[in-house]
Amino acid sequence: MPQLSFWEKESFFAPQDVIIVGSGFSGLWSALKLKEKNPGYKITILERGVIPTGASTRNAGFSCFGSPGELIADAMTMGEDNMWQLVEMRFKGLRQIRQYFDDAAIDYDPCGGYECFSEQSADWHECANKLDWLNSGLHTITSHENLFKIADEKITEFGFEGFTHLVENKLEAGIHSGKLVQALLQKVQGMGIQVLTNIEVKHFDKHSRGIQLHAIAGNEKMEISFYTNQLLLCTNAFTKQLLPQIDIVPNRGQVLITAPIANLKFKGTFHFDQGYYYFRNVGNRLLLGGARNKDFNNEHTLEMETTSLIQTALQDFIAQHLLPETNYTVTDTWSGIMAMGSEKKPLIQQIESDVFCCVRMSGMGVALAPEAARKIAGMMN
Repeated sequence: MPQLSFWEKESFFAPQDVIIVGSGFSGLWSALKLKEKNPGYKITILERGVIPTGASTRNAGFSCFGSPGELIADAMTMGEDNMWQLVEMRFKGLRQIRQYFDDAAIDYDPCGGYECFSEQSADWHECANKLDWLNSGLHTITSHENLFKIADEKITEFGFEGFTHLVENKLEAGIHSGKLVQALLQKVQGMGIQVLTNIEVKHFDKHSRGIQLHAIAGNEKMEISFYTNQLLLCTNAFTKQLLPQIDIVPNRGQVLITAPIANLKFKGTFHFDQGYYYFRNVGNRLLLGGARNKDFNNEHTLEMETTSLIQTALQDFIAQHLLPETNYTVTDTWSGIMAMGSEKKPLIQQIESDVFCCVRMSGMGVALAPEAARKIAGMMN
C-alpha cells in the first residue's frame, strides 16, 4: 500500500475548514456559497465517483418548479404554505443558475413546458378549477400573470394521441445537466476549492484535530484520513450510508433517449400523471423518463441498473401517446437515484455542532440546490 508523501499531506490532504462529501448539485452549490461567504476558507469536496454519482448528471434536464397537478397534490399533502414556500425556493434557485452562468454554456432552452392530461386523469377537473388560484400564488412569486393556461389546441400540433388537455407554463425550460455540473466545477475550482474524485468516505468521528473522515481512495483502495473543522454531507440518497438515522428513501428514476427523429413535432418539457412521466425534446430526439409508479417497491433502491419492466412501460407510453405511428430507435438508457422522504422539503440541517447536511431534493435538485446551499451556508460558521 503506497504511503502519502510529506508534500501530499501538506497540500491535497491538509486539514480543511470545511469538507463537503458529494460533488453533485448540492455539494457544488454549497461549496460556492460557503466560499463566497468565507473567502479565506479552505474547502475540499470529496466525490466517490469519477464524476458525481447519483442524480445530478443522470436526470432529464428540466428547469421546472412544479406542474399544476403536482402543486395541487403537494398542497393537499404538505399544506398550502409549505407548498408555496417550496415553489418559491425552486423558482429562486432556477433564477440563480442563470445569474451565475450564461445560457449557452448550459444549453438553457426557454422552450416552455406543459402538463398533459388524458381521459383517465382523475385530477383534470380539479386542476382546471384551480388554475386561477395557482396563477394568483405564482404571480406573487414570479411576477408573471396567468402563468398556467390551457393549451388544448396544441395536442394535434404536437402529434399526441390519447391526451385530452394540455396546460402550458411558459417559464419552464430545458437544461443540459452535464454541462451545468461542468460549469459549477469550473466555477468552484476557479475560486480555489479543491475537488477530489474516486474517494469514498466510509465513516467519520471526532478527533483532536476536529473531524476525522476515514476514506478509501482509487482502484488501489488506499486508506486515507481527512481532517476538517466542519463537515457537510451532500450525498442525497446515499446519505444513509453515513447517517443511518436520517429520513431518506432512495428512489430510482429511469430514463431513455432515442436517435434523431425526422420531423419531431413537439418541443418543450412535458409532465404527465402528476410528474410520474416526464419527457422533452433534445434537439430532434425524444427523452423520456419515469414510470416508477409501476413498480414502487423495487424502485426504492440504490442500484443504478435499468429494468425491463420500467423500460417497457416507457416504450409503451411512447407508442400510446407520443409517437404512435413513428418508428424510432432507443440509443441510451440509464437511471439516477433521487432522495425522497416523509416530507418533500429538503433536509437542510445541523446534525451535530460541526456536522451538517444539505440533502433530499425529491427529484428537484436542479432547482432546489442553489437555494438549499444558500441556507446551509448561512447556518455554518
